[in-house]
Amino acid sequence: MIAGLVIALIVYFGILGWRGISLIATGTVAGIGLGIGVIVLPLIGAWMVYATLRAGIEHQRLAAIMAEDGQELDISALPTRASGRVERDAADELFATCKAEWEADPGNWRKTYRIARAYDYAGDRSRAREMMKRAVAQFHDEE
Repeated sequence: MIAGLVIALIVYFGILGWRGISLIATGTVAGIGLGIGVIVLPLIGAWMVYATLRAGIEHQRLAAIMAEDGQELDISALPTRASGRVERDAADELFATCKAEWEADPGNWRKTYRIARAYDYAGDRSRAREMMKRAVAQFHDEE
């Protein structure tokens, strides 16, 4: 499915680029300005697709290592809502445990990964993304 979406985006970016060139070819000031703007959009889009795919691959890599080492957070025993999300109180307890682990060793990418996952289970997506980026950077620093 991801490959299909990426292919669709590549086709869309190609069409946008072609339209940008067509606008520039008109030779008018407005056409050239719009054409440049339209050409910039696929470049930004391509960068966003690359960054998103790269981050996803890195996160999967860390998740595989954590699972292999038996350090992935086990939420199977935690109570869940009908939607499948972990109950708020249980997620808060899990977060408190992971936070204490992380505060004891904030330079360890495994602890940073675990707190990123705990943030996610607690519903704080922005901090989860921030900590996962930090975990990836710490992992690469260790390599």
